[in-house]
Amino acid sequence: MPKVAQSHLDARRQQILDAARTRFATHGFARTSLADIVAESGLSNGAIYRYFTSKDEIIVAICDQATSQWFPDELTAGAVRDFLDGIRARARDDGHARLVAQVYAEAAISPAVAEIVQQRLARLRDDVAALLPSRDRADAARIAEAFVAMCVGFNQLLAVRGDVDSAPFVDALMAIVDGPKVT
Repeated sequence: MPKVAQSHLDARRQQILDAARTRFATHGFARTSLADIVAESGLSNGAIYRYFTSKDEIIVAICDQATSQWFPDELTAGAVRDFLDGIRARARDDGHARLVAQVYAEAAISPAVAEIVQQRLARLRDDVAALLPSRDRADAARIAEAFVAMCVGFNQLLAVRGDVDSAPFVDALMAIVDGPKVT
């Protein structure tokens, strides 16, 4: 029997995850079955089960792939605007905000998903705090907590409304980062 290249296996696994993302973003976790994912992917049941034994495993794999690739390199108004506009673009182009909203809902009832979400949020808070070297650790941690919470709220609004102007969020995030203005 010929050996299947790892690149082929990786591509099939990604095909399944992409199909699941599409279905989850448009129909939610509860209204998506493995049969729906099979149909969306164009693969067979056997192909799906080669990589995943349940829908929950697929959800965990999707969460595990999440990255902060759009995260800004600095906390300036321009960089934060670009970051939020990138989130808006993903929400518009591939339903990413709806998927994230589904992930948060699933995290409320699935310990495995909750653990991954908590790890991702902790990493984002650490990334924000690292961009605040002039602040003491406790202050940077408070700013990071508020910054991430505001970004989560922005994403949730995108999931519900479809689009949200990023300008007020940029202003609010910069107020959080810069602290109170002394007059």
